[in-house]
Amino acid sequence: MAEHGTRADTPLAAYIAVTAAYWAFMLTDGALRMLVLLHFHQLGFSPITLAWLFLLYEIAGMVTNLSAGWIAARFGLTTTLYLGLGLQVVALLALSRLEPGWAIALSVPFVMVVQGLSGVAKDLAKMSSKSAVKLLAPQGDGGLFKWVAVLTGSKNAIKGVGFFVGAGLLALIGFKSAVIVMAAVLAVILVAIVRFMPSGLPKGSKEAKFSQVFSKDAKINRLSLARMFLFGARDTWFVVGIPIFFHARVEEHLGTDNAFFIVGGFMALWIIAYGAVQAGAPKLLGPAAHDGAEATRLAIRWVGLLALIPFALGAMAFWPEAPWLLPVIVAGLLLFGFVFAVNSALHSYLILAFTKSERVTMDVGFYYMSNATGRLIGTLLSGVSYQVGGLALCLLTAGAMVVASWIAARRIAA
Repeated sequence: MAEHGTRADTPLAAYIAVTAAYWAFMLTDGALRMLVLLHFHQLGFSPITLAWLFLLYEIAGMVTNLSAGWIAARFGLTTTLYLGLGLQVVALLALSRLEPGWAIALSVPFVMVVQGLSGVAKDLAKMSSKSAVKLLAPQGDGGLFKWVAVLTGSKNAIKGVGFFVGAGLLALIGFKSAVIVMAAVLAVILVAIVRFMPSGLPKGSKEAKFSQVFSKDAKINRLSLARMFLFGARDTWFVVGIPIFFHARVEEHLGTDNAFFIVGGFMALWIIAYGAVQAGAPKLLGPAAHDGAEATRLAIRWVGLLALIPFALGAMAFWPEAPWLLPVIVAGLLLFGFVFAVNSALHSYLILAFTKSERVTMDVGFYYMSNATGRLIGTLLSGVSYQVGGLALCLLTAGAMVVASWIAARRIAA
């Protein structure tokens, strides 16, 4: 196996194996999010309580990303990848022990803790996969941008399928059976990945120090800040506000089970389309985007465009009973997803372009800690803003977060 910082002997095979592992994980991650959200909404939990269910998931992501880069540098990327998959199996099995008769005072903390474990698992898998791309991608001819775009775009498409799978499993076999089935499938995949993972990923180094996780590169720090606000903006409407808004509208006319499928279907469509745009971003933006300076200018331009969309949708949401509101919101959020995906792809490329191979796990971990911080802020704001001011406030708050991302992005080029 290659030493830390060296290129892989079989880069394509290792890339395929890492991508397959990441796909398996993200399928269960998307399904679990939709299962938890719709199951507890059906039990009568308020938007703020639903947001609390995901808070420890995001907090765990912040802590994990800060330390996962050091763990990978110290013990190797395959260690953190396998650990992430294994912890997700444990989290799914733990959720199968949840009983519907439990009091809220018991069920909410229990789900928060298990979601926290799932958050640790997700960010171990993510950091491992994204860092591997930097080490495995071919040099020159835009190879890095293409490989990271394919990995990121495909995993988001798979996560979108997971949203639909989660909603479908909830309607067809119920919460407990769904999480047991997912745990069993993921356990089989984990065994297969461990058995057939080719050589090529770094083993780690005993010289790696935890203090090295904090980046001293101003570009990486400013990009991380822009990333925090960008994903905070997405989750401000995505986590609680829009699913609950859509579920209420659809349930009123088509019933609860149909509402599960339709809400899950929309969330799946959004993530799948978002992933497809991410994967196609290098071709969409052209060869100029393969240069770090030009990619930075494009990131500033595209996030400025993104800010217009939630503000426009938020203004329209002040007419909640208007018959045109639902189709306008659907179309507007799909447009948001397109522009957001281009922004996200540029960020994913820039973090790998800015970092050096010898500290890639450290910088990627720090960057995704900022990503998790943004999701944490967005998750909390999603529940609070929707409960206080409905869909309109939820979307306007998301718009303010995008503006903050634009301000931070402009500082990268300073």
